[in-house]
Parts: sequence; C-alpha cells; structure tokens
Amino acid sequence: MTDITQKDVTAALKKAPWVMLTTARSDGKLLAHPMVPQQVTDDSDLWFFLSLTGDQAEALRQGPHVNISVAEAGTWLSVSGTVAFVQDQAKIDELWNDRAAEWFEGGRTDSSLGLLKVASNSAQFWGTPGGKVRSIAELVKSRVSGDKPSGGSDTVPL
Repeated sequence: MTDITQKDVTAALKKAPWVMLTTARSDGKLLAHPMVPQQVTDDSDLWFFLSLTGDQAEALRQGPHVNISVAEAGTWLSVSGTVAFVQDQAKIDELWNDRAAEWFEGGRTDSSLGLLKVASNSAQFWGTPGGKVRSIAELVKSRVSGDKPSGGSDTVPL
C-alpha cells in the first residue's frame, strides 16, 4: 500500500505535460481525449481550454462526471471529478499561452473557445515510491527473486 496525500496528487498533476480526460456520452460510450492542463490548483482542481463545438464538449454538457488519468513509468494516477463550463474572460487572459493559440485561430475571443474547470473529488494512485528508477529496479528484483514488486495503490478524497 502506498500512502498518498492531496499534495502528492497535486504534484503529479502539475508534473504531467498532458492528461487523458475521459467523459461519458448519453449512450454510455466513453470518450478519452489528451488534454493539456492550463492550471492545477493546490486543491488538485484543473483548468483546461477546449472547443465548445466538439463531441467532448457535448458529452460534458450531458454528464459532468469525468476521469483524468496520468501514466508515467512506475506511476499511474486516476482522478475523478466534476466539470463546469466557466465564462470568465479574465481567467482566459490569465491562462492564455502560445500552445492555446495554436488551437484557437480567433485567439482569446474565438467563439469556439471554452474554459473548463474540473473540481477533483478523489484520486487513486498506483505506483512505486521513488519514481521511474525505483520502479525499474523493483521489476528487475522481482524477476530475479520471483517475488512480487513493491508498490501498491491508495485512494485519497480531494
């Protein structure tokens, strides 16, 4: 078992260059999209830009419950949360960057630009303390010894 705190979840989310955001359509189909967090708060909430005209936005309008996943060598994080579309030009201006400009031709005032806040509810972590190097060492050790690698999972409310 790995003890995880909200601080650990926030650190893992801030470190991730991108995450997978999974939504459920009204017909039950799951949609997963790679997304770049524009901001991760100390409460493990995330802010994203997204197109208001795509399947993902439509799925979010129908059901606000989402999952955010992060996977790196030796570490896996699954965060459940609830989304809200936010209309706040000051927040858009605060978060705006060159990467976002590549996706929205009209810039900060593009009519398809949406601002999404994910309020995180809980997170589940699987991994080996010590990160990638420790994970590799544990896997090698387990293959040689025949024992299970150390590590585990833990869930934390956020």
